[in-house]
Amino acid sequence: PIAIMGVTHVLRGEDLLSSTPRQIALYTALIAIGLTDVIPRFGHLPYVMGEGNKKLSKRDPESNLFHHRERGFIPEGLVNYLSLLGWSLTHDRDVFSIDEMVAAFDVVDVNPHPARFDVTKAESINGDHIRMLDARDFAERLIPYLGDLIRTDADRELLVAAAPLVQERMQLLGEAPGLLAFLFTADDQLEFDTDAMPGAEGPEVIEAAVRVLVPLDAWTHDTIEAALRAELIDGKGLKPRLAFGPLRSAISGRRISPPLFESMELLGKASTLARLERLGARL
Repeated sequence: PIAIMGVTHVLRGEDLLSSTPRQIALYTALIAIGLTDVIPRFGHLPYVMGEGNKKLSKRDPESNLFHHRERGFIPEGLVNYLSLLGWSLTHDRDVFSIDEMVAAFDVVDVNPHPARFDVTKAESINGDHIRMLDARDFAERLIPYLGDLIRTDADRELLVAAAPLVQERMQLLGEAPGLLAFLFTADDQLEFDTDAMPGAEGPEVIEAAVRVLVPLDAWTHDTIEAALRAELIDGKGLKPRLAFGPLRSAISGRRISPPLFESMELLGKASTLARLERLGARL
């Protein structure tokens, strides 16, 4: 069937190299009886190795494209990385677009030596491509990973506003729930990670924060930051980690979150104060 289809090039793994002479002989016979008029060009590509320098098999997660998509690889990042497994655009550039790859790629330039699938490097390149996305496009791509958290048009607009806060720090779209779920969670439903619970300074910090935030009329990240810095750092002499760590835990439930003051602005004054008071009551 392949002969009748007029296939001109066959690219496959180097493990099939030994069968090539037999297949060329078969094509020669097919030409003799008039079923085809061309012998394809055969190219044999090196293996891709996984952990322990073992050849990737179908059972390995790294060989499953659905696995990478579920983790949050975007097509631009994954195609970029996969193309580097035995090929490069230039000697000093690892990140490039699909269009650039298509324009420059030639199979004769593929390295004959096996390549190793490096998950860390793949994630890093994917992160580079995430940062190259338009902010609204990035937000839309996050929606499948946030599941039922995005239910209304208002949720979508909040996501568009929040997306730039995490775009610079994400390597996989699958990291979105951990970074953004708190913005779409009811104040009384927010759970606090055990490792995010403040130390002995927590109650005093939260009480002082509530005291200076209540009178604020202009609720912007600049006014929020100015008020909290004046009270906690300049007034109480606390280091930023001790001053703002308990506040981050209160509003997000986590030790790591998007920028604190911008997150407070997005949550709004009522939710911010409710969350601070809720954690304060637990301490």
